[in-house]
This record gives sequence, structure tokens and C-alpha cells, in this order.
Amino acid sequence: MLDFYRRLHRTIRSSSGDDDEVRADGGVVSDGSAADPPAEPDRDLTARLKASLDRRFGSDFMESSVFWLPPFLLMGLFVYGAVIWNLLISLTDYQRFENAPDYSNLDFEMYTRALADSGFIDAAVNTLVLLIAFTAGTLAVGLVLAILIDRGIRFENSFRTIYLLPMSLSFVVTAQFWLWIYNYNNGIANNLIGTFGLGPVSWLGNQDIVLYAVIFALMWQFSGYAMVVYLAGLRAIPTEHYEAAQVDGASALKMYWRVIIPQLKGATISAAVVLMVFGMKAFDFLYSLSGGYRPPNGADILATKMVREAYANLNWAYGSAIAIVLFGMALSVIGPYLVYEYRRDNL
Repeated sequence: MLDFYRRLHRTIRSSSGDDDEVRADGGVVSDGSAADPPAEPDRDLTARLKASLDRRFGSDFMESSVFWLPPFLLMGLFVYGAVIWNLLISLTDYQRFENAPDYSNLDFEMYTRALADSGFIDAAVNTLVLLIAFTAGTLAVGLVLAILIDRGIRFENSFRTIYLLPMSLSFVVTAQFWLWIYNYNNGIANNLIGTFGLGPVSWLGNQDIVLYAVIFALMWQFSGYAMVVYLAGLRAIPTEHYEAAQVDGASALKMYWRVIIPQLKGATISAAVVLMVFGMKAFDFLYSLSGGYRPPNGADILATKMVREAYANLNWAYGSAIAIVLFGMALSVIGPYLVYEYRRDNL
């Protein structure tokens, strides 16, 4: 009878999913499978961290990290890390390669030196003039070209390709091209004005006009880019706006000035930021135009002075300070644009 109850008890426990064994004295022996083992602390922490990241950034954040994390780390090291290191060097008096930089006594001596350097002031003024005149002139020419092409002129595709082609050239090629055009004896520019009875002009030797000669050459190279940006903006404007202006009796000039151009604000800001960045990178053009670290008198900008101080004069700390100033100018251009795009929910 006792065996019968033991077998009955075992049958009931097995049917309820309990695999514990029954001892001879009526007790049970657990096989350890009834209760889950305690979770490992490290695995539990990793699971909670992954769940938190998934809730904050999305379920694909960690899975995609294998693609974005390596370039992010490399960019952080070689771009932002280099900027920070350059800032530290600008706070020292490092020169040449004789000794390592001394970071024990950091100060702003190089920045005060720059403010007292007339060459730095002239280069900063030339940089601002170049950025403003080059950007405004390129946008104006690009807008006119875009309007002409948008009005359905013949050979539209051919003209668009011709206008955009100079942007595909490097600064070095462009500089050699304009160096030939501005040649005092046989240049196309002097031959052209000579047909109107005007004497030859030293385009690159006269410090009063050399900067504007450089700006004109850069405008020639980048007007096609501004044209493409504006053309895309014009094509995005609904035709109803043109028709409404025509119904109201507005002339073509008033229609573009009061109705069409105000709607190109986004295209203007985007193109202006890109053009200013290219203007700050005009070192290649001036270096090739002058054949060295010193461009023609009157066309020295911060980029050329920075390279000249660092590599020709071996004043590394002073060159780094000029580089930080140029970096600050770039941030003053790009920063407001990023804020503008963020407020428009484009970032």
C-alpha cells in the first residue's frame, strides 16, 4: 500500500511539471531544475545597458555601431584631436624642430603678437574682403545665369555644362590658367583692353587691384556652382506663383525681385556657406599664382600667412595661432548655418 501511494505521489508531481525525486522516507530530492539559476551580474548589466540604448537611440543603434563607430573614432583622433593639439601648441612658444613643445607654461602670447603684427592685420582684412566680395559676386552672377537658363533659352543643357565645368578644375589648374590671362606682355586681359586704347595693366603686380583680380578669377570658377543651386531652387517654385504675379500685372523684373527671389532664401544661405568655405581654402590658388608662400603684395590672406609662418619661418606656435583664428572664422560661418538648419528640422 505504501508503494502504491509513493507511485501515485510521483505521478501527480510529474504531471504538474515538477521533476523532483521522492526519497524513500517520503521527502523529495530536488534536481536543481525547478528554480532558474541566478543571473550573472555582468550579463544583466549589459542587457540593461542595451535596453536603455535601444529605448533612447532605437533598436538599430548598437547593431549599426560596427559601421559608424570606427570612422567616428578615426575622425575624432585625426581631426578634432589635431585641432585640440594645434590649440595647445598655439599657447606655447614652440619653434623649429629642436625640442618638443613645452606645455608647462601656457599663455596667449602668440595671439597678442598677432594683434600687434601689421602683416596679420592686413591678411585678416584681405581675407574678409575676399570672403564678402567673392561670395556676393558669385551669388549674383549665379542667380543671373540661373534665371536666364530657367526661362527656357536654347541649348540649355550645353550652357549649364559649360558654366559648371570650371568648378571641376583644381585651384592649381585655375591659377595657371589665370596666370596666363593676367600676363603683362602677352596676356588675354591686356590684349583685350588694348583694343579699346587702354594701356597694359599689371594685374598681379599692382597691390591695389591684385586682390580683386584674384576674386574675379575665383568668381569665374564657382559661378557655375551658384547657378546650379539657384536653378534647383527656381525649379522647385510652383508655377502658380509665376502665373499669379503675371495676372497681377507685375513685370518680369518685379516678379523676380518681389516674388521669386525671396523664396530662394534657403538656396542663398546654403550656397553662401559653401562659397565662404572655399574662399577660406584659397591657399592653393594663391600659392600657384605666386609660385611660393608669399602671394603678390595686397593678396596675402590668413591661409598663406599661416603656412609661411609655420613652414618658411618655422614659427610653429605663431602659425598655430593663426590657424586657430582661421578655424574660428570657419566656425562663425558654419555654426549659424547649422543652427538655422536645425530650427528648420533639416538636421
